[in-house]
Amino acid sequence: MFLATFLIGLREGLEASLVIGILLACVTKVGRSDARPKIWWGVGIATTVSLIAGAILTYGRYGLSFEGQELLGGGLSLLAVLMVTTMVFWMAKIGPSLKQELEASARAALATGSGWAMFWLAAVTVGREGLETTLMLWAWSTAPQALAGAVVGILLAVTLGVAINRGMMKFNLSRFFAVTGALLIVMSAGILAYGIHDLQEARFLPGPFSGAPITPTNFRTGEVLVGFTTTPFWGASFPFGWAFDLQNYIDPSGTVASILKGTVGFTPLMSWLEVIAWALYLTIVFPLWMKQQRRATPAESSKS
Repeated sequence: MFLATFLIGLREGLEASLVIGILLACVTKVGRSDARPKIWWGVGIATTVSLIAGAILTYGRYGLSFEGQELLGGGLSLLAVLMVTTMVFWMAKIGPSLKQELEASARAALATGSGWAMFWLAAVTVGREGLETTLMLWAWSTAPQALAGAVVGILLAVTLGVAINRGMMKFNLSRFFAVTGALLIVMSAGILAYGIHDLQEARFLPGPFSGAPITPTNFRTGEVLVGFTTTPFWGASFPFGWAFDLQNYIDPSGTVASILKGTVGFTPLMSWLEVIAWALYLTIVFPLWMKQQRRATPAESSKS
């Protein structure tokens, strides 16, 4: 979990740091330093709103029934997948021209004569990154190591952002966003699988927790069927049983299981719907993202 949340904190934090650095540099360049405090007010309020949203989601769930908690968790996981996917595609498309577009927006905002336009630009930009981060972190885990990973990632991102904006270090941002984008797509497939699992536990989707007659079970033992070739006939467990059960080989609460769950979304016990959703997501999204990356790379190269 540490690695996954560290990556989220690093990626989203660096995006926000770069955006704020561009806005601050822009107001200095056009001689409107009076707008700098308003930018920081926008950053502060956007961060506060994101933290409040995270607290509401975290503590609000405890007032729900088990099925309600699972339904909320599953729904937010699907929302997180949608937001991450949209974000990595957006960055692949707009990333090379992000600075120019932000500066154009900042100049247009300053042209109104009111520095408060910069407040709203900073608040909306950072707020979007903050809410994305809140949802993604919440969807992953509320474990202490997950929170620690996010905090370390955000602190490192802020440090890198300050260094880059002050010209203290060179950083290949295109390569960074490409690598992290690929990792986030793989991790999003895992979040999607968790979301499907939660929705099955809430009995919102059919699966191993639905009970007879939906859940395929061994008529002798009553256990949910596992695999594809188990009794009473080939394919009997598909699609509402377990795809595999490796709990005798991989401890679900062990280190190996935690690493696999936090990186590629693998758990020792997965249902067929989880596996299908995981595989379909990667099969469809990854090639489309690669295509978007290839389109953006020549355009960026031609500008350099």
